[in-house]
Amino acid sequence: MPYTTYLVEKGASHSFVAEAKPPTVTMPRIKALMTGSLPGFVDVIRNLNSPALLEDSVIRQAKAAGKRIIFYGDETWVKLFPKHFVEYDGTTSFFVSDYTEVDNNVTRHLDKVLKRGDWDILILHYLGLDHIGHISGPNSPLIGHKLSEMDSVLMKIHTSLQSKEREVPLPSLLVLCGDHGMSQTGSHGASSTEEVNTPLILISSAFERKPGDIRHPKHVQQTDVAATLAIALGLPIPKDSVGSLLFPVVEGRPMREQLRFLHLNTVQLTKLLQENVPSYEKDPGFEQFKMSERLHGNWIRLYLEEKHSEVLFNLGSKVLRQYLDALKMLSLSLSAQVAQYDIYSMMVGTVVVLEVLTLLLLSVPQALRRKAELEVPLSSPGFSLLFYLVILVLSAVHVIVCTSAESSCYFCSLSWLAAGGVMVLASALLCVIVSVLTNVLVGGNTPRKNPVHPSSRWSELDLLILLGTAGHVLSLGASSFVEEEHQTWYFLVNTLCLALSQETYRNYFLGDDGEPPCGLRVEQGLDGAAAARQDGPGCEVLERDKGHGSPSTSKVLRGREKWMVLASPWLILACCRLLRSLNQTGVQWAHRPDLGHWLTSSDHKAELSVLAALSLLVVFVLVQRGCSPVSKAALALGLLGVYCYRAAIGSVRFPWRPDSKDISKGIIEARFVYVFVLGILFTGTKDLLKSQVIAADFKLKTVGLWEIYSGLVLLAALLFRPHNLPVLAFSLLIQTLMTKFIWKPLRHDAAEITVMHYWFGQAFFYFQGNSNNIATVDISAGFVGLDTYVEIPAVLLTAFGTYAGPVLWASHLVHFLSSETRSGSALSHACFCYALVCSIPVSTYIVLVTSLRYHLFIWSVFSPKLLYEGMHLLITAAVCVFFTAMDQTRLTQS
Repeated sequence: MPYTTYLVEKGASHSFVAEAKPPTVTMPRIKALMTGSLPGFVDVIRNLNSPALLEDSVIRQAKAAGKRIIFYGDETWVKLFPKHFVEYDGTTSFFVSDYTEVDNNVTRHLDKVLKRGDWDILILHYLGLDHIGHISGPNSPLIGHKLSEMDSVLMKIHTSLQSKEREVPLPSLLVLCGDHGMSQTGSHGASSTEEVNTPLILISSAFERKPGDIRHPKHVQQTDVAATLAIALGLPIPKDSVGSLLFPVVEGRPMREQLRFLHLNTVQLTKLLQENVPSYEKDPGFEQFKMSERLHGNWIRLYLEEKHSEVLFNLGSKVLRQYLDALKMLSLSLSAQVAQYDIYSMMVGTVVVLEVLTLLLLSVPQALRRKAELEVPLSSPGFSLLFYLVILVLSAVHVIVCTSAESSCYFCSLSWLAAGGVMVLASALLCVIVSVLTNVLVGGNTPRKNPVHPSSRWSELDLLILLGTAGHVLSLGASSFVEEEHQTWYFLVNTLCLALSQETYRNYFLGDDGEPPCGLRVEQGLDGAAAARQDGPGCEVLERDKGHGSPSTSKVLRGREKWMVLASPWLILACCRLLRSLNQTGVQWAHRPDLGHWLTSSDHKAELSVLAALSLLVVFVLVQRGCSPVSKAALALGLLGVYCYRAAIGSVRFPWRPDSKDISKGIIEARFVYVFVLGILFTGTKDLLKSQVIAADFKLKTVGLWEIYSGLVLLAALLFRPHNLPVLAFSLLIQTLMTKFIWKPLRHDAAEITVMHYWFGQAFFYFQGNSNNIATVDISAGFVGLDTYVEIPAVLLTAFGTYAGPVLWASHLVHFLSSETRSGSALSHACFCYALVCSIPVSTYIVLVTSLRYHLFIWSVFSPKLLYEGMHLLITAAVCVFFTAMDQTRLTQS
């Protein structure tokens, strides 16, 4: 950007590095620039469909002052400030595949608007640079061309403003800034240095620049822009602004004006401090302000007596320093304390969540029985009376809180019908909990590992699962563990492999010792058939059709298969270690080079192409074994289309065209793959529906479930970036090893298998390169094959691309349990266990975040994790619905 560089180094300008607070996404950053306030993390959700901004802002003040505002660019501005622009043209900000038309639609208005003189403020929000970063990262060769384009746009605007200043007495102001930065992976939303540091350049002929004056850019806050623009335009500073005036902008003005501007800013900040801090008088910034105001009064009296003297200048300089110190302290104090929390709504939500968790925990003894059903008698008059009493108490509390609340409350803003529904839900859950607790205490239904054999003990694997779940939950209370949560899951998965290895060796070399633990035993007979046998209440065992006792594993498997069983845990450990080297994630080591960075560099495109092709080949070999012939052909063509799509967008190469420069958006190739994805999913769904009609055709249901799983694998292959395709291949390989050589021979029960699937799903979420930072979400996955922005498909594809690991492992779990037993309780047990192991950390984390809402890292660490947990809960709900649907299929057949 040569012209911009010239203005920064030699022109009449001031340049800064503006620090943006997380979340570093568009809507909250526009809000910070225009209001000077600190947005909350809920604005990440609102960024998807921005509501009108009701807070005081520079735009609102400018419209009230009669200024004519024109806007072109990101439509987020139009949603935030409806009816504020006399002329506007918004462009869709989420369609990241477009980095040309989205900017051309802004630039095409420039010549016409710059010639006119009927506007006071012109806002242009270009999106191409941001979109290129999302598509191919900040080191893309497309970046240089886009920066050159932006430099020419800036030159056109600046030269036009300079020519108009000859006709207008007042100078113009040109502000060049970024709303957020970009991480090394091409995303944003978190708090890394690359994401929070943004450029801020103010250009005006009113600024004085001495020859040879070299200025180094100062670090300021992004919230300072609102106060600076308001003072520059002669407008009131937005009342919720926590920013301070950028003093270099006014340092060329007379001393009296400088003090006047600083006084206006400090008065606005002290009023905001008084509204938000009860003990504001003891605040150091407030005390500094009072001292500055007294000195300012002395300076004015001296100024009125004698306008030119050294004493006047020295006193004025002292007042300036006092004001600047006061501004700095007030801004820091407000930034730390101005956050307001809707405690009432938070408490209502927390109570409902804890009620659901309590009900799940109390249901453990009944849910793990053969029927996997919970009977809750609620027809007694006592429970009816309790229900109505709780409703009355909650209604009274709601009326008292909502009529006495000083600030706005989300729960109070709901209609009485919606609020009443929440109260009914809370009351009903409380009655159910009381009923279940009564049955447990009166009936003595305490959970035991084996109700039939009191002497049986929890195995090492059961203890590992229990301690691992508890340890993960406890770790969520520390910010460092939240930032580096991937290390927790890597540790748990590795420890699980060691425990499985120990169990395998003991089983082979020491022999089976006594009766196997009670629960679902996943073991097929030599003829491939399996049947269910009930050994007393709550103890369901799968054994061979012959009716013989369950044989020792060492007697069933011989030769090469035996050694594969012994080696499988170590092979899985090796796979996990290789995957850890692929993507560095978290915060502490995210900057360190990894295999993924090496593969994605332009110098290693050939190696990436070979690895991607091999990964797709492994995926086909592992997935095709359970598909019908038609689905096998569709899978092969679909995987071939995946490689063609990546070659079309320039990520990989064809062997016969190593130096291809024909880079496109790959829309045709991606849609080619979508056809096969939908075809495979349709075939699997058809087989499932057919299996409901033909009750005896058990194999048809198994094939249908596997084909649905295969369709999801093909979709994941399309959405994954090329260097992440080994993650998908290793996931399938580990599932195959676990199925053939661990779960079947070792005869684990449904609960243990479910938790193992859950743990591996969580580990593969981080193997993809995800973390608890918003910046690691690959939003480009939502626009694969789309030539325009369509909200619902984009959201679904982005969610699936992010949570592909947990979803694929959950889908594999459904197929595995359905194929290994025709008994109905396996899926019911799995659904309950899956919901329980997901609900415990979510519920605990909600309580922790509520308690730690004033923690130093609440916005940068804890809040992003809460968003991830919320989305994970939705994914889990979808998985449990699928589990229940499959269970209903079994009930229909029976």
